Amino acid sequence: HVQLVESGGGSVQAGGSLRLSCAASGFTVSTYCMGWFRQAPGKEREGVAYIESGGSTLYADSVRGRFTISKDNAKNTLYLQMNSLKPEDTAMYYCAARVICPGLRPEFYNAWGQGTQVTVS
Repeated sequence: HVQLVESGGGSVQAGGSLRLSCAASGFTVSTYCMGWFRQAPGKEREGVAYIESGGSTLYADSVRGRFTISKDNAKNTLYLQMNSLKPEDTAMYYCAARVICPGLRPEFYNAWGQGTQVTVS
């Protein structure tokens, strides 16, 4: 069955960097649209970035130029490199998958991981 497992979260000072990973099983990331989302306490889940099966990417305005989404097809793993982190980036980060990219609206993704916490102080 489809499974997504995030890792790499933690606590970092503003201006620092983290790299999140999302290990996939039950399907191949090379053929799916893969996305990163985040949810801060008291806020709705929001899209951060996605990468299409062909490698095209799209970013939310709030992270463009600071975050980079990528995938390693051989490892069947999705990544999110986060640089120049800000306190407002603090949230639980989730990866998600869908066969065809439906944009950055989380309600259109149908496979989710359990999340990894990122805290920026």
